[in-house]
Amino acid sequence: MKRFAFKKVYLFFSSLFIFILHMPFVFAKTKTAVGFFDNNASVHPIVAKDSPLVNNINVRAEEMNLYDSLRLGSLGLARQAFDYAMKGFNVMKAIGEVSNDHIISIIDFSKPSSEKRLFVIDLANYKLLFNTYVAHGMQSGKEFAKQFSNRPESNKSSLGFYETQGTYIGGNGYSLKLNGMEKGINDNANRRAIVIHGAEYVDESFIHSQGYLGRSWGCPALPQRLHKAIIDVIKNGTCLFIFSPDQNYLSHSRILNHPQGPMMAYK
Repeated sequence: MKRFAFKKVYLFFSSLFIFILHMPFVFAKTKTAVGFFDNNASVHPIVAKDSPLVNNINVRAEEMNLYDSLRLGSLGLARQAFDYAMKGFNVMKAIGEVSNDHIISIIDFSKPSSEKRLFVIDLANYKLLFNTYVAHGMQSGKEFAKQFSNRPESNKSSLGFYETQGTYIGGNGYSLKLNGMEKGINDNANRRAIVIHGAEYVDESFIHSQGYLGRSWGCPALPQRLHKAIIDVIKNGTCLFIFSPDQNYLSHSRILNHPQGPMMAYK
């Protein structure tokens, strides 16, 4: 009888000892689980390397490094223009308004027309595909584009984000339609026939004689020798951003300023 009682006591204390040894691991697992599912938890989850969260962070880091790795600053692209362009690009991508997210085009109107202020960037392969001249509207200014409008027959450039559409042959030859993505800022682009096309006045010889490029009726016109190649790269659903440090635009762009994120920014 004594041997049986001793055996019961031995089994009790053995079980208790094993339970105490495993207690830290039980609580550690519970704490990690709370950190993953509870938004208010102070413990952050460990995310796998192929997680969308990590992939999104890497994309943002790559975008930040792209400006320096391609030496865009030394080529004349303002850092502010690039940062705004990538912010709006990610907004448009999030709402499904960019069917080709490999390419982004940036026009930097903070620069004079005598400088190459169009930048076409291959985001998938980290390459600068084109860097060339681009004209602004005749009523936006001479050397610099300083005034902008969404109004028909204003002959002014419109700022903001566009989605490229299809091509056609018109009065200016091979041209690319643009869809303005910002209500009240550039959404009259189709109505105004704002397109990308080639023009003889977008040429270095014009700069040498006048000090600035010739001007359009509001279209971002390109050099004749390059416009077909550029159009064929950026057509059909890529993002175009026309930038100026214009405070009216920067303060009214819903894409750039909406506090609740990209899904609420569109128009």
